[in-house]
Formats: sequence, structure tokens, C-alpha cells
Amino acid sequence: MNESFATPASPEQLDRTAAALRARGFVVEVLDDVAAARIRVKDLIPDRATVFTGASETLRQSGIDDDINAGGRYDAVRPRVLAADRATEADAIRRMSATPDYVVNSVAAVTETGSLVLASGTGSQLPANAGGAAHAIWIVGAQKVVPDLATALRRVEEHCLPLESARTMQAYKSPSTVSRMLVLNRELIPGRGTVLLLREAVGF
Repeated sequence: MNESFATPASPEQLDRTAAALRARGFVVEVLDDVAAARIRVKDLIPDRATVFTGASETLRQSGIDDDINAGGRYDAVRPRVLAADRATEADAIRRMSATPDYVVNSVAAVTETGSLVLASGTGSQLPANAGGAAHAIWIVGAQKVVPDLATALRRVEEHCLPLESARTMQAYKSPSTVSRMLVLNRELIPGRGTVLLLREAVGF
């Protein structure tokens, strides 16, 4: 783990990042903490909407994962995916996770030049983020801000992957891998993608 990638961004860095993301078509809100993010997510997603959450330590640590998947307010996709038989319902799983009304996730890094970087071991959560979901909400801790795309890729390999591998070894007795990456450089559909950029660190 690279400790330098765990340091929260300064207010000036957050301001630069927010401005760059807005210039590229993303809606950006800078919030104080995870408590504010939980409230804002509830405001942004209407009752009974179909919502798919990415596998994310940010969502788990913040309580947003439980809010969506165990709260009963939404048509939560992830519990249905986990309950489905992968041998006989693989196509249904793929469709459910790819085209929800809303996808809620985090990112591995966000650049001060206005790009979001997501990494995945299987790739199953990437289609919804890339454009399959009608709306996307990304909750991003302040420690994930980096200067540019090259540094973002280093953050994935040097910081996020070792931490995620430690988690998967404990949970599944298997290390993680970065087999798919998604870089979002621009949001072309007005209002589709919302970044909740936090002033505090959360997640990997």
C-alpha cells in the first residue's frame, strides 16, 4: 500500500477537481462527510427506483450499501444478483446489473483534470457505470484525488489493489486482480452523472 495515496486532498485540490469535472459535463457536489453523502443519495434516488450498487468499500464503510440494499426503499439489484444461480441465470444477472435506473458506486481515483477511474476484477459492475444505467452517482473520498491520469493508474496498482487483495484473501482465500478498468473522461448526457466529492477520506 502506498501511504501517500491515503492522504486527503486539500480544499484547493478539491476545488480544482470539482471545477474540472463540471467542465466535462459531470454534476459535482462537494460534501463534508459520509453522513451528508448518505442524506444526499436518498434525496437523489426516488422511491422504488431500480438501483445497482457496485462492490465498494466506500459504500460499505459509509452505510450507503445497507441503505440501498437492506432499507426496503428501492428495487435493489444486488440482493437479487447474489441470490441468483450463476449456472442457470447468468444472462439475467448480466442484464440486471448492466441497465438499472441508477448505479451507485465509488471510484479508484479522480483526477484534478476531470477524469474518473474505476477498476474491477470481473468487469460486471462497469457497464452500468459506463452508460448502461440511466443515472450514475459516485461517492468519492478526498484521498482519491490525484493530479492526472498517470497518477490515477499508479494509485490503482500501488494502493487500491493491495488493500483489495488483503480483503479478498480474508473473505475468499484468493487475491484480487485488476482485469478491467474504466476511465470516464466526460459525461455527455446532461444530469446523468453525479459526483459526490467528500472532504474526508473513506474507502480505499
